[in-house]
Order: sequence, then C-alpha cells, then structure tokens
Amino acid sequence: MEAAGLMDNFPYLVVRGICDYSDSHKNKERQEYAAAVAAAYTKEFLSYIPAIEIPMEPMPSVTEQTSVRRAVLESLEFEEMDSPHSNIKAAHSKTCEWLLEHPDYVDWLDPLKFHDHHGFLWINGKPGAGKSTLMKFAYTRAIKDTTSNTVTASFFFNARGDDLEKSTMGMHRSLLVQLLKNLPDLQDILDEDSILAQHRKGCLTGDIELLRYLFSKAVERLGERRLTCFIDALDECYEDQVRSMVQYFENLGENAVQSGVKLYVCFSSRHYPCIIIQFGRQLDLEDEPGHGQDFEKYVKVCLKAGKGKRSERVRAEILEKAAGVFLWVVLVVKIPNKEYSQGRIKDVERRLREIPAELSQLFKEILRRDNENMADFLLCIQWILYARRPLKREELYLAITSGFSTEPEDFAEWEPEEITTDDMRRFVLSSSKGLAEITRSKHQTVQFIHESVRDFLKDNGLRELWTEVGDDFQNFSHDRLKQCCHAYINVNTSRYIPPGKELPRASSEEGKALRQLLSKKFPFFEYATQHVLYHADEAAAGLPEVQDIYLGTFPLEMWINLDNLFEKYEVRRHTPTASLPYLLAEHNLARLIGIHLHHVSTIDILGERYRYPLFAALSNGHRDAVKAILQQTELPQEDSIYTQLDYRRRFEVNKHQTPLL
Repeated sequence: MEAAGLMDNFPYLVVRGICDYSDSHKNKERQEYAAAVAAAYTKEFLSYIPAIEIPMEPMPSVTEQTSVRRAVLESLEFEEMDSPHSNIKAAHSKTCEWLLEHPDYVDWLDPLKFHDHHGFLWINGKPGAGKSTLMKFAYTRAIKDTTSNTVTASFFFNARGDDLEKSTMGMHRSLLVQLLKNLPDLQDILDEDSILAQHRKGCLTGDIELLRYLFSKAVERLGERRLTCFIDALDECYEDQVRSMVQYFENLGENAVQSGVKLYVCFSSRHYPCIIIQFGRQLDLEDEPGHGQDFEKYVKVCLKAGKGKRSERVRAEILEKAAGVFLWVVLVVKIPNKEYSQGRIKDVERRLREIPAELSQLFKEILRRDNENMADFLLCIQWILYARRPLKREELYLAITSGFSTEPEDFAEWEPEEITTDDMRRFVLSSSKGLAEITRSKHQTVQFIHESVRDFLKDNGLRELWTEVGDDFQNFSHDRLKQCCHAYINVNTSRYIPPGKELPRASSEEGKALRQLLSKKFPFFEYATQHVLYHADEAAAGLPEVQDIYLGTFPLEMWINLDNLFEKYEVRRHTPTASLPYLLAEHNLARLIGIHLHHVSTIDILGERYRYPLFAALSNGHRDAVKAILQQTELPQEDSIYTQLDYRRRFEVNKHQTPLL
C-alpha cells in the first residue's frame, strides 16, 4: 500500500501501474512500462488540477497556549483530590523513622539496584496496622527531601470517599496533575490536537487509556529527573481496577529500565486481595521489629498508667493483644486511661482481660458498653454506609434529626447561633459512638475512622448488635433514608420561594444567590431533593410494594420545582408538567421504572428536553433504564423505529410515530 502511512492525515489519490493480476498472471517484464505509464498519467492529471492554497491555522500565542493547558489541568482536578492524604493522622513523635533505614527501603531508592526491582516497593499489613500512617510519613519525608531534580506525587485511595477517591480514574488524574504542575515543561504533551479535541468534548476526564497515555508520555520525558509515587490503600479500590493499574505500572517500570528513566513507585495494601508483581521489594509490617517498637513508643507516651510493676504489666498486655494492629492500640488505650482517671487502678487489668483481641470484636464491645441513644447510632451508620455521597457535617446532623421529626415545622431554618458547628460535631461523634470522624477537607465530610469499621458493620456486626436485622438491612436502610429526605423536602421555604413565583434563571446571579441562601439556611435541602428518588430506587430491590405506594403519593410538581432550583444549567431544568416516567428514565432509576410502568397506559409521553423517556435514557447512556423501559413495552415485530435512529446523536421520529412504533 503506497499511501498507507497517509491515511487520515490529508486527502490523497493513489495512481498505480499494474503489470500483473493475481498470482497466476505475473509479468514482471512489463513492470517498468507500467510504472512509466502511471508516472505519465499522473503528470498529465496534475496539469489539469488547479493549485489550491490552504490557509494555515495561526499558531496560538504563548498566553493562549498557557491558558489552554491550565484549563485542561483544571478539568482533571477534582474537589477531594488531596483530602484522603490530609485526613490521615500524622505519625506519632519518633515513630516510623525505622523505615528510612530499612534495607528494602534503602535498596528501593538505590539507583544501582533499579534493574533488580524495577523501582517498586510494596508495603503489606493487616487492616488497621498503620500502613497509611507509614505511607504518609514516607511521602512527607520525600517531599521534605525534594530537590530540583526530583518530583514526588501521591494518591491515597479512600473507600469512604467519592467515586474518584476510590477509583484508578481518580488516581491517574491526580498523579498526572501533580506531575505536570511540578514540571511545567512537560505540559506541552497537552498540546496534541487529539488531546485538545477530547478535552473540548469533555471526554478527557473519563478516558483512562488517554490518561495513561499522557502519564506515560510525561514519564518518558523525565530525562535525568526522578519521579517517586506513593500509592496507598490499594485494597480500598475495586479489585479489577487495581490489577489493571498494577499491570500498567509494571509495563511502565519495564520501559523505565530499558530507557534509563528514574521512576519509583511505592504501593501499600492489605494482604488480600493478593496481587503479585514480577519485580520489586516487599515489606510485611507484622514481621518488622521497627513497627513493633513504634507500638511500644506510642503506648509508653499515651497510656497514663504511671510507674511500677502493675503499669508495666498493663503495657505488656496491650502490646501482646494488639498483634500488630495499631488501630486496636489507639482504641484500647482510652479504656484503661478512663479507669486510671477515676482512680480505679485495680480494675484496669481486669478490664484489659475482658477486651477482645480481634478488631471486629473490639468494635462490638465498644458499642455494647455504650448502649445509650442506639436509635441515633443506627440511623447515623445507615447514613454513612448508604448515602449517595459522603455527607458534610451539617448535612449529617440534619439528616439524622430529620429521621425523628414528624412535622414540617420541626425543620426550622438553621441558626448557627443556636446550634453551632461545634454542637453538630459533638452530636456526630456521639451518635457514631466514636466510630466516625469529621474529615479535614474543605467541606468537612463525615466518614468512619477506618475502613475496618465498615467491614465490621457490613459483615455480621449489625446482626450481632440488632438481632432483628435480617438480610434486607440495606434495602430497609435506603427506605429509611428516603423517608428522611422526604420529610426534609417538605420544609417550609415560602419565605424564599413564594408559591407561584417563577424561579430565576439557573445561570443568573439571582439564581446562584438563591441556591447559596437555601443551602446555608437548610444545609440538607439539596441532598434530600436530589437523592430522595435514588434511595427509593435502591430500596425497591427488596421492598417494591412499599415504593409502589410511595410513587403513588409522590409530590411530583413540588419536587420538580425544588430540583429546578438546585439545577445550575437552564437546559437541564424541567417543565412543571414533566412526567414521572421521563424523570425516572433521565436519572436511571430502573427499578422504579419497572414498578411505575404497570400503572401507565403508555411510555411514549411526549415532552421535555429529550422528548421521550426512552430518548432521555439513551442520550445519557442509561442502559438499566433503557432495559427497564423495553421490558415493560410491547415492541413491534417489524419496521422497527430503531433502524431509523442514530443513537446518541439524533433523537427524532417521523410524523405520527412514537419511539417504539
């Protein structure tokens, strides 16, 4: 193929001189004549074609180029990109320092050993062993030792956070942004036409292969500089994503060895799921004397046991029962400290013997001994476990209190002078029995103190605490959260949204100000509005009859007005007459679609932005909603409308037709 390399670059025409036909009619003697004929024809052909001057695209100025690069990087950033790292408590004084002198750690950073381990170090440990604290220590020390020739980046997976905090998509975006911001000379990799085209279409942020391509290209151009990445808590990401990511980094490490690029990667995870890499150093915390010495240092400082043989026995028993789990030590030390503070010196050893050594059993023990306000605790953990996204401090406070309020007037405007944020903080900590914490991130969301708390509750912890909890706990929880949301959206907002008055345009300053005002006065209002139907849909997996009744009484017109209020883009708002099937399809609430369509005569209800519910589902790529609609619809056997549609691009039907007829 003479022009194979020109495909898709510019218009072209191939002129061939042919001297043979198939394998049975070869005539190489005529090859020169055929070539001459082709050349003569081409020359004559070109003499008839007028020359065309193609205007060149003007080169962007340096200012424009910088602005575009900045926009691309900003699109890759996300709100909680740094929060998992900031939420990990710093290492206690004089702890973790053993790592810097550990032979495997020293070998990992030794350039002469690079060919042996390909730049990989993997730290393993039990749940709660202190892996994240150790990783934060190592990352912080690496940042402190940064020179003009080194770059350090990190990503701490967080299963308690938003989707991007617990996915490799978020990791790739974060690492790429950190690398390009630290080394601006590499930002020209963003100038490729294909990259900019994907950015303009809004596809760059969700294309993991494109993100990997960019990161690989940036790594290739490191030159003599060294890049060190710390990637923590791989077990808090989806297993299939982690395996794919590790394979990607292994390939990157292989290329680094061959090209002389200095790429160092430190992973940390639990022992399970077991992921094996061909090259690299591995460090198991349970086997490290330095890690055990950290326990001793912590207990010596934090246990207020005084001096004497009794105190030494208490310290020794704590260290023995900890079995390498640092979180166990942190939680247990508080118990004898409480006894010591009350002068119950002789009770300390007895209490320690009663404390279970297993972390999950310790959680159960803590909850059984503090059995006050258990209704608050149950609703609190239901929200932390099953909320669509992590709730902010104010949101969780109001979400819990709304679960115990029966009248709309109970939901008064939040007055910070009457209920302070500190009051809310204490309420959250009390309701969670100390198993949840408020993050240090910008929005101060609430999460469990450790992922092992979620593991305990989701395994058998809830059944052991509440024997009446069956296999449908998740469905019942979502139904409870739906009720909380429904109660809150009935709050009286007539002072700010007079009945019958048209809402300001979504993008207007007035619209923005109204959203901010209502979010300030009623902090749980936005979440309750936007996710009440989500929780109903999740609950429908086990409670379809309950949700069927709920949909029959759902205040649709009021909800549409509230949803429009919080919508930032005018085009995404709905008319007051929008149908429930359309809204369910647009939000991919497939279970509710299946329930509701039994009560409607047709799904082909015309109206709104995408005209029909089916089109709303298709245009948003909601496969579950499409499937639910088709399962409830009698399809035509021939002359299907589908052959006339260009999915995801053109949604229209011929006159006198509906989407399915």
